[in-house]
Amino acid sequence: MSLYWINWLLLLSLMTYSISSTSGALFAKTHVLIYNDIGTGTQLAVHCKSKDDDLGLHVLAYRQSYEFSFHRDFFLKTLFFCNMQWNGTVYRFDIYNQKRDDYRCGDRCEWNVHGDGACMLNPQTSKFDICYGWNT
Repeated sequence: MSLYWINWLLLLSLMTYSISSTSGALFAKTHVLIYNDIGTGTQLAVHCKSKDDDLGLHVLAYRQSYEFSFHRDFFLKTLFFCNMQWNGTVYRFDIYNQKRDDYRCGDRCEWNVHGDGACMLNPQTSKFDICYGWNT
């Protein structure tokens, strides 16, 4: 196959991704928002990472939030996980898994963190009713 056709195929692939993207913009930023819903008076320590980025430690009072943003991977491989700690116990959760979340929350994913895991804001119901337990 000639270089001409390879370039056309690549361009077509990029255009298809752009059109099918929830936000409609190629390589748009995704924003992740994490709320502490553990309980009144309980601080939540959040430390999020990807394979390339360490976002540092953030301590949230009850009902406080932490937000970060990033560019999604063209091949749907973006993964951010967070260690979350309160009352001396550490839990782990995949706060953004592109294969799971890309079309569910588009360019903004909001999470309520509670004792049993995390619940994502469902854009169809406007409620935090898409829930997952902690990673094992």
